[in-house]
Amino acid sequence: MTDQKPTTVTNLGVAMFTVADQDAALSWYTEKLGWEVRTDMRFGEQGEMRWVEVAPPGSTARLALNPPMGGAPGGGGIGIETPDVQAEYERLKAIGDITIDSEPMTSPGAPLLFMMQDPDGNHIAVVEVPAAG
Repeated sequence: MTDQKPTTVTNLGVAMFTVADQDAALSWYTEKLGWEVRTDMRFGEQGEMRWVEVAPPGSTARLALNPPMGGAPGGGGIGIETPDVQAEYERLKAIGDITIDSEPMTSPGAPLLFMMQDPDGNHIAVVEVPAAG
């Protein structure tokens, strides 16, 4: 047994997706999904880089939309939570031009969920959780 000290980490704050075009991704997440822009700033010696974060309204966790670092965009995955998967599925389906991979489904031991993708091929599981309260 080691004498390892406990972690000081208390929160998962930012997940990151690689995207081909930050402006297009920002538009998709805000206009299609209805998320908020949390950060959109330039950085680096000459302001040559850009940090963009979006999140569902009220969320403490954020999603950074980053250009690829040596590879192709896409290939990431996250799970997002809603108290009403069916309503969110119907809302997104009605908007159109959103890649929804499955209708809401459940399997033994798993909550009701559906899968979708952003335009860069990042996977998003929309998972039902009980409403707070």
